[in-house]
Amino acid sequence: MVFRSEEMCLAQLFLQSGSEYDCISQLGEMGLVEFRDLNPSVSSFQRRFVSEIKRCEEMERILGYLLREIRKANIAVPEEEESPAAPPPKQVLEIMEQLQRLEGELSEVARNREKLQRNRLELTEYTHMLKITRTFVHSRSRHEALGPQYEEFTVVETDSAPSGCTGMQRLGAKLGFVSGLIHRGKVEAFERMLWRVCKGYTILSYAEVGESLADRDTGELNQSAVFLISFWGDQIGQKVQKICDCYHCYLYPHPDSDEERADVMDSLRTRIQDLNNVLNRTEDYMRQVLQKASESVFSWVVQVKKMKSIFHILNLCSFDVTNKCLIAEVWCPVGDLANLRGALEEGSRKGEATVPSFVNRIPSKDTPPTMVRTNQFTCGFQSIVEAYGVGDYREASPAPYTIITFPFLFAVMFGDMGHGTVMTLFALWMVLTEQNHKKKRSNNEVWRTCFAGRYILLLMGLFSIYTGLIYNDCFSKSLNIFGSGWNVKAMFSSRQWTNESLQTNAVLTLDPNISGVFSGPYPLGIDPIWNMAVNRLSFLNSYKMKMSVILGVVHMTFGVVLSVFNHLHFHQRYKVWLVFLPELLFLLCLFGYLVFMVFYKWLSFGVQESRWAPSVLIHFINMFLLQDPDIMPLYPGQIFLVGVAMLSVPVLLLGKPLFFYWLHRGGRGLRRRRGYERFDLADVVLHQSIHTIEFCLELSEVLWVMVMRVGLRCSSHLGVIALVPVFGVFVTLTVSILLVMEGLVEFQNKFYRGTGVKFVPFDFSLMPSILEQDGLL
Repeated sequence: MVFRSEEMCLAQLFLQSGSEYDCISQLGEMGLVEFRDLNPSVSSFQRRFVSEIKRCEEMERILGYLLREIRKANIAVPEEEESPAAPPPKQVLEIMEQLQRLEGELSEVARNREKLQRNRLELTEYTHMLKITRTFVHSRSRHEALGPQYEEFTVVETDSAPSGCTGMQRLGAKLGFVSGLIHRGKVEAFERMLWRVCKGYTILSYAEVGESLADRDTGELNQSAVFLISFWGDQIGQKVQKICDCYHCYLYPHPDSDEERADVMDSLRTRIQDLNNVLNRTEDYMRQVLQKASESVFSWVVQVKKMKSIFHILNLCSFDVTNKCLIAEVWCPVGDLANLRGALEEGSRKGEATVPSFVNRIPSKDTPPTMVRTNQFTCGFQSIVEAYGVGDYREASPAPYTIITFPFLFAVMFGDMGHGTVMTLFALWMVLTEQNHKKKRSNNEVWRTCFAGRYILLLMGLFSIYTGLIYNDCFSKSLNIFGSGWNVKAMFSSRQWTNESLQTNAVLTLDPNISGVFSGPYPLGIDPIWNMAVNRLSFLNSYKMKMSVILGVVHMTFGVVLSVFNHLHFHQRYKVWLVFLPELLFLLCLFGYLVFMVFYKWLSFGVQESRWAPSVLIHFINMFLLQDPDIMPLYPGQIFLVGVAMLSVPVLLLGKPLFFYWLHRGGRGLRRRRGYERFDLADVVLHQSIHTIEFCLELSEVLWVMVMRVGLRCSSHLGVIALVPVFGVFVTLTVSILLVMEGLVEFQNKFYRGTGVKFVPFDFSLMPSILEQDGLL
């Protein structure tokens, strides 16, 4: 990783006809350049290599079909350690024919298998229907042997009718049967519909099938019921048929006798056994074909992805007037120009071109993309930086400093030895076994996030162990490693405490002024005795607050100092005087002095003088207000720091706009020499005002003291009236500063603009296949 982005250049590639495919393939393997579109006005459907791209998309469709079938068969797809190269143009048609032949063969086998499975399902349903309806018929026979219990239909011409004939028989109606299967959830509605339409001239018997059967259309398993409908007359039979069709019933012929039923069931068992044998052989053959295809499908997917990417890049190029050469424009790091020439020479050699392809560097006024070289250790930190924005071209990168500051500031918040050790061990395990995890390619998003930030977690864990030692905190418990510097026995030896004191007082205070009570500070971190103290939280909060202020001021000051390197690199020396110096003076004269007072109080006041130690916060506020004469300043010239800080604000606010205005109005010759041609005073003033408000945000607490307290301290009626405009001023300043700008205050803002465009090289390894995006591979 470097402290700035790579120096980039714009180059033209002259790709000779016949070798352009191999040259682009070589560039995709190396990932050196980012191509520009030289045909922005041409639609995607009118470009030269549209037919080749469509052929690749057709191959992707076939590969998707193969991968879905392979997944259904639970066959693993082996991945090659080395990525296969893009096939030469001569082999594209061969791969296409091979895939089409394989698809046709699998499709035919799949259709035959589907037909066989459907036939077997129909025969199985027919078998269940025959078994269950047999019980219906036998139960009705027994019922008739007992004699009729009631007459369902009215009797017509009883006297003239032959004995043993029912009314429907005397009318010439014929008894019929309809049998089949229906979905279990439709039985109740099916029964009601039969009753309403057929006016009770039917008898419905049904029973559930003991096992789940597959649906013919969806293939899902569901519960079915076998039914048998007895009816009189052809008209009723037609109605029954239509109702069965509406409810998607599967109908099967009902045998007239038990002998016919037995013959049909024997025939069905034989046919089902034959179908099972044929299906097993079909499944074995299809699995063999899929097993053979799985050995090559990964290579095919990678090759098709690379071919499609190459043709997409070729569509970005333009042809010269002779139509014998393709011209491409690329952004390339200056340090990789030699590798770029070598890639073109290798591509020309593979393409057997008579004239080699070559590169020509061209001047450009366009802003190049930003490229920051990373490795597996630094890429996670660079991603954190780019989450705020991609850096401007050749701008100082915060990523090298983020390697330390980000995990350290996390540890300042986290600060536990025990939890830090667990985090460190987990991250160390991921680092040591990273090669195995890269090969597995897990689809778990949480795991992939943790694995991508394994080095960040490792440093966070290590720094958390360190800050845990400082806080003396291990799983929220203190460790007495070196022995406490406080001694309770000395309080009894000096007769400050007695047994009566222990019984009458719930809380006792150790006095460090008594000899032997306090022997010195704890060698490393917080003394473990504070874990027993009643005022533990107030002490630790005060300590951590002061430490946070110190770290924050140091962090911001470091960011301001880094801005100088940007100003000097971009030849903007006026910003050193009009931006950097006012920012640094404002920061150091106020908050740098606040940090100085914290250290001064720690070092200058010992145990004996601790009662007279001043309050840093009260002292700092009084330095602004100059209201309390009882609080003496540390030294007489203290007000000078406030004056310098206040004078820095108008310089920071107006210095840059006035300088630009002078260049635009008075210094035309100087403006031409330095390149300041375009100027918009309102735009410059607006941006500089925002920058000044962002930087001076720390004055928001002082705004409360200086503005609102003036109105709240007034006891007269005029004070109440004056409070209205004062409150309006406070709300305006608070909304404009705190709510609008608070999210922009961070370390990077002091030197990092983050408005650049990221360099996206043409690299096969960075281009996921559409099949990988769909989760098929």
